[in-house]
Parts: sequence; C-alpha cells; structure tokens
Amino acid sequence: MSETPTRVAIVTGAARGIGAAIAQRLSRDGLAVAVLDLEEAAAKGTVEAITAAGGRALAVGADVADPEQVAAAVAAVTEGLGAPTVLINNAGITRDNLLFKMSEADWDAVIGVHLRGAFLMTRAVQKHMVDAGWGRIVNLSSTSALGNRGQLNYSTAKAGLQGFTKTAAIELGKFGVTANCIAPGFIASDMTRATAARMGKTWEEYVAASSGVIPVGRVGEVDDIAHTVSFFVSEGAGFVSGQIIYVAGGPKA
Repeated sequence: MSETPTRVAIVTGAARGIGAAIAQRLSRDGLAVAVLDLEEAAAKGTVEAITAAGGRALAVGADVADPEQVAAAVAAVTEGLGAPTVLINNAGITRDNLLFKMSEADWDAVIGVHLRGAFLMTRAVQKHMVDAGWGRIVNLSSTSALGNRGQLNYSTAKAGLQGFTKTAAIELGKFGVTANCIAPGFIASDMTRATAARMGKTWEEYVAASSGVIPVGRVGEVDDIAHTVSFFVSEGAGFVSGQIIYVAGGPKA
C-alpha cells in the first residue's frame, strides 16, 4: 500500500503573529509548510521553530501584490517542498485613518496586500489543487468587515475577502477544492498592540476594555485562529465550503 504524500501548505504573512501560529499548527498536523512573508529573512524564525519540532518548512520572500514575485514564490515552493494544495491567505497590513485624511497610497496599499494579494496567490496555487483533485483555501477576514471607525480601507478589504471566498468556493468546488474564511475578533498580536498605541491607550487598558464586552470574557489568542484553520484544512471539512466563521468570542464583533 503506497504512503499518502505529505500535503504542502503556503501561509502568507507567516513571519509572526497569527500567520506564524497557523504555520506551526499546520506543521503539527503533518503538513509541509512554506512560510511566506515580504522578506525571506523575516520568515526564518517561524521556519526554525517548525524544523526544531521535527517539521518540514521553507522560508519564502515575496510581495503578494506583485504577480511576478507570486509566480516565483509558488515555483520555489513547488521545487522545495512539492506542489502546494493548501493556501492560507493571511498577509495583511493596516494604514488606519479617517476617511477625510486617508491618502490614495494608504487605500491602495491595504487593498493591494489583502485583496490583490489573495487573488494573485489563489490564482497561482489553484492550478496545483485542480491537478491534485483536492485543495483547501482559507482567507483571513476580520470583524472589521462589519465596519470600524478609522479603517475604511481595511474594512473594505476584509469585507471583500468574504465575497472572494464564496465565489472561489462556487468555482472550485467541482475540483475537490474548498474555500472558507475566518473573521477574527480581538486577537492579542502586534497589530492590536499597534492599534492600542494609535488610540493612546496602554496595552493593559486596551485589553481590559475589550475583554469586558466579549461574551467569553477574554481576548483571543493566535492559537484560537490556528485551531480554526486546522479544522478547515482537515479531511473532515470536505463538505464545508464558502463559509465565513467569526472567531470573536461571541456572536457579535
């Protein structure tokens, strides 16, 4: 009986935070993982953590909004680990400001990384999924998709990813590929620390105020998101597609 080949995953924005936690969780689940970030050097810490635990990983540098860099990155992953059939579109940036102060550059940068990046990565990787007759796409949205003051660009991008997910699920389902979306609420990370600083609050004040309105009584951790990704990527989730799940400690953002 032949052994089932190890599946290969690409996790974008995986140098730190949620992306790093996802990459490490997928490795524990038995996948080989390409850790993709803007700079290859930044991804090496996550790769070292995976390999130290006995996993296989590869650091890849690429700007997900650049089609040539995306093509080169997917080719490098295919050569180094094998054809990728799992894609986690996690890469993201914030350029927060109120509408009347937001520049075109800040709008374009956020839309570029989140939406154009997810499009380019998915278009490049889906070929391998279709060839394999199996694939998993997980896009990272946010509760900000429901609207958040000072985040017009980010909220728009995260809402767009939800429509992107549903359409990808419809188009790729017949090839054995699922597409799902996770919308995290408050997750303790570098990004939320930056938000606290922008609002002029200490981290402790920000966490206390936020956890007070979350039904489960705490803020989220990066592993909360990694666990949910693990489910969507699993064999058992093959009949779950086109779904958006809010991982926010309650039914509301």
